[in-house]
Amino acid sequence: MKDQAINLEDYHYELPQGRIAAYPLKERDLAKLLVYRAGQINHDVFRNLGEYLPKHYSLFFNNTKVLPARIFFRKDTGAVIEVFLLHPEQPTRIVQEAMLVKEEAVWACTIGNLKRWKEGQVLSRELQVDGKEVLLKVALVDREKKWVKFSWQVSNEMEGNAIHFVDVVEAAGSTPLPPYLNREAEAQDKEEYQTVYSKKEGAVAAPTAGLHFTENQLALFQKEGRLLDELTLHVGAGTFQPVKVKDVREHDMHCEQIVVYKHNIENIIRSEKILSVGTTSMRTLESIYWYGVKLIKTAGNIPLFIEKLFPYEYEATALPDRKAAFEAVLEHMEANNIKELTGETEILLMPGYDFKVCDALITNFHMPSSTLILLIAAFVGEDWRKIYETALTENYRFLSYGDGSLLFRN
Repeated sequence: MKDQAINLEDYHYELPQGRIAAYPLKERDLAKLLVYRAGQINHDVFRNLGEYLPKHYSLFFNNTKVLPARIFFRKDTGAVIEVFLLHPEQPTRIVQEAMLVKEEAVWACTIGNLKRWKEGQVLSRELQVDGKEVLLKVALVDREKKWVKFSWQVSNEMEGNAIHFVDVVEAAGSTPLPPYLNREAEAQDKEEYQTVYSKKEGAVAAPTAGLHFTENQLALFQKEGRLLDELTLHVGAGTFQPVKVKDVREHDMHCEQIVVYKHNIENIIRSEKILSVGTTSMRTLESIYWYGVKLIKTAGNIPLFIEKLFPYEYEATALPDRKAAFEAVLEHMEANNIKELTGETEILLMPGYDFKVCDALITNFHMPSSTLILLIAAFVGEDWRKIYETALTENYRFLSYGDGSLLFRN
């Protein structure tokens, strides 16, 4: 598989601009639901998801929370500089710790109008944070890497400076809507571009499959005795990065931070069947399996990092089953007194990949010629094209604010 080219042109379809949902429905769970199983397709609304999902399926959600990651500064000349947060660099690269930093932090960013930002120039703006006047300053510390130093200070020093970075970002930033929506963020996007179960700040894009869930639906699933669990993948801006190479194996796959907890591993081990709510949850679940493989193969204390083509290095017959891999992770966590495992993954799930964890997937409809279409094709095989042609014919709404699907693995 590692030596077999995947031609991106084979995963293209025509998506008219008018089929891209610019806004969500007023009632999240009234989005259309396409159900695919064993070659058959049914249509319903998301509110009725439970009717198609057997009770022995455990549901795993990504509880990352979208940051208002676009922060604008205006120079004296009137030029506007946009700083878009990507990931923290100093004093820590762990997102959840970086959000709680006080006084100053360095982040890797994308920068709009960078040529207008002169070396050594400090930009600033005043904010209201929890009723306090705060002065936020930014300075370029590495133009090539686009590292930006943020520093903030409460105007009245008598009040102290116990303001966390997350509070500064919430006060200063705008919702980073996907570029294909072709519109500016509006006030309601701050709530609508967020799942009802979002908790862990750090994403710059929503895990959009989860946008259809309501608190009532989750409460009903719990009442029915379904196993619901949450893990974390902080979705990065790389999720929107177009594939510019013909052979997708050469694509510069984005790296994203994941956090899993001991109870996640225990729940996976005891689960009969696993439903991934979104491709980000799927990337996390499959990555943790491969971390278990690494632990078994090396028998050492190694960091959690899954390279994009690592899964394709092994023959299936040489691999542990799901339970054995996750038991290895659990043993590692218990031996090292780890309750929360943080690492990174750049895993590329493409046709030829043999899924080790996920039996079903809830997901929206994705961009043509993208890594997410490759993931869908890997999961359901050549029927991916039938699914998308049906969704277009039946007037489904596409992409982040669009309708959803429930796909069972082929």
